Amino acid sequence: MKFVFFDDFKLGVLKGESVVGVSDVVSDIPSVSPQDTLSGLIADFDAYKSDLEKCVAESDGVPVSQVRLRSPAPRPLNIACMAVNYMENGTRSEPAPKNGFNKSPNSVIGDGDTILLPDLPATIFEHEAELALVISKHAWQVKAEDAFDYIFGYMNFIDVSARGVPAFYQMKSRETFAPMGPWLVTADEIDDPQSLPVKLWVNGRLCQDFNTDDMAHKIPQVIEWVTSVHSLEPGDVIATGTNHFGLSAIQDGDSIEMEVAGLGRLNLSVRDDLKRTWGRETRHEWESAGNEGTTPQLTGKYA
Repeated sequence: MKFVFFDDFKLGVLKGESVVGVSDVVSDIPSVSPQDTLSGLIADFDAYKSDLEKCVAESDGVPVSQVRLRSPAPRPLNIACMAVNYMENGTRSEPAPKNGFNKSPNSVIGDGDTILLPDLPATIFEHEAELALVISKHAWQVKAEDAFDYIFGYMNFIDVSARGVPAFYQMKSRETFAPMGPWLVTADEIDDPQSLPVKLWVNGRLCQDFNTDDMAHKIPQVIEWVTSVHSLEPGDVIATGTNHFGLSAIQDGDSIEMEVAGLGRLNLSVRDDLKRTWGRETRHEWESAGNEGTTPQLTGKYA
């Protein structure tokens, strides 16, 4: 199944090019927020699955083009993100040590939303396309060999980053810096999450293009490591990291598209009220030309 939240955060299931509302099926889940509904559904999914399937089979739904999609995980309690977790097309001789950080739940946005670039002296704002997974049940000190039993599903995730500021908190947890969606795909629909093409386009130009098979610490090791630090609950999110080769600046007016195979395409826009500009070279193009650091800011405040 492919779950969505739409319009005023009604729960739905994607059926072809339509969305079928299923809020009535899960109306008995105690909730004060859409995330509560999602977490309750995930925690007791087997009890709801047949009724959901029946509801979807009996309804044509409404065209997805006629609804406003929201983040399929509106406000997870935890968003754990892996850092430097790719072998970078063989340019790393060995995996970097396991490392990560948390993003604020308030940084989440969904399909069709806008990334807002804040007024701060960042050297560059970059996109990081990632495969994210959603936890299915209470997870604490999970062993790698059991890790896939704790995955409910997968979705697209972009780790927006403000480089050059003094702490990961300022760099990663800004408002709108955790786009995800457009839907949450249950794990049974993804044959091999460790072999998925990941692509990201800026204004139609393909910038990031890699495969999850380049992941340094694979998904089981990621879950084992994160849950050795703290527990996770149904509906929590782990973002598994990115290949940095195609990172590039995002700036005012940009259109961003991102797609992990099988997970739909996430569409976003970018707004910067300061109208700053950067060069359009990807990080790999900039470094291949013999330059160091990131593509420089060209105009605007802090240039």
